[in-house]
Amino acid sequence: MTTAQPAVKNEKKDLIKVEHLKKYFPVRGGLFQKVVGWVQAVDDVSFTIKEGETLGMVGESGCGKTTVGRTMLRLVEPTGGSVKFGDTDVFSLRGTELKELRRKMQIIFQDPYSSLDPRMPIGESVMEGLKIHGIGTQRERFELVIETLRKVGLEDYHARRYPHEFSGGQRQRIGIARALALNPDFIVCDEPVSALDVSIQSQVLNILKDLQQNLNLTYLFIAHNLSVVEHISDRVAVMYLGKMVELTYRDELFRNPLHPYTQALMSAIPIADPKVKRQHIILKGDVPSPLNPPKGCRFHPRCPIAVDICGEEEPEFKELYPGHWVACWRAE
Repeated sequence: MTTAQPAVKNEKKDLIKVEHLKKYFPVRGGLFQKVVGWVQAVDDVSFTIKEGETLGMVGESGCGKTTVGRTMLRLVEPTGGSVKFGDTDVFSLRGTELKELRRKMQIIFQDPYSSLDPRMPIGESVMEGLKIHGIGTQRERFELVIETLRKVGLEDYHARRYPHEFSGGQRQRIGIARALALNPDFIVCDEPVSALDVSIQSQVLNILKDLQQNLNLTYLFIAHNLSVVEHISDRVAVMYLGKMVELTYRDELFRNPLHPYTQALMSAIPIADPKVKRQHIILKGDVPSPLNPPKGCRFHPRCPIAVDICGEEEPEFKELYPGHWVACWRAE
């Protein structure tokens, strides 16, 4: 295993600071629907995102990536922990203060079709946030909508069309436009390209990168596809069963993954050369249930290098090298 190189210092300040974030969902049963257990969707997750940065977040389905994003935005209420936007404690806000903050923190949903009203022209959908926040006159709002649609590569006349008249890629552009309409500082991109063709994925990713440069946006980019994450991210966080297991700079992660789960994910990335063969790491067993996660390291039942301590004590999420955090007893 190669030695990690010191990370390049980033002088930009933290825009988002997440500390010990938890989100448990109750499981109810019986005649009176009493709580019989808790699904530990997100359990003690901490990270920061700097101004203008893209933090990629990857992991298997059900690992808690989307729940992290939605909890940060208060679309679902947290069980514990804190999220700070600049100096503002997001979880302490109520009413008008929370409404004002929502202008600065937006989300692009995974499925744009289900998040758009089929009976509303897309111009009205994009304008909805402007109306709710009382921004401008009707004419000014319409001009803002047209300007925003142009930013994502759509035409003026598209504002009068309905969602079913667009392709998947165009609908995702509409979703991006709706997130941009309020001129936010931070956007959660919840698997924005996973349902698109590969050729359309690159177009949408390039739009997101261009908008970030032009508008100084900050992204939390949630995805399954590691190749997509490598293309767009500055740093990458890897999650497994509600826990963050590794976090570092993109180039460092792809060059020197330290956690065995990250190594298994990397081994599954296809190589565009039939002559080059990669040694695949096949994980045994299935992902445990977040309703009853295993003791110790949550990955140890499937880990090819697990030792006794892995099943007894939970490893600390610590910085082994400058900017490279990992939670694994064997990483050193």
